[in-house]
Amino acid sequence: MAEKFERHRQPWKVEEVQKLHQFAKKDMSLKAIAKALTRSEESVKDRAKADGLTIAKLR
Repeated sequence: MAEKFERHRQPWKVEEVQKLHQFAKKDMSLKAIAKALTRSEESVKDRAKADGLTIAKLR
């Protein structure tokens, strides 16, 4: 059974975006970032792309 994300389609908070940028700079994997932010991998990937970030699994 797939994980259920209670935060489906919730807007990103400033703190979450800052953490995303920090994690991306540390070369964390997409899966690890998603788990740390309690967001889906797809959501993290979309936000990273919108912010021009490169995430380890996306390279």
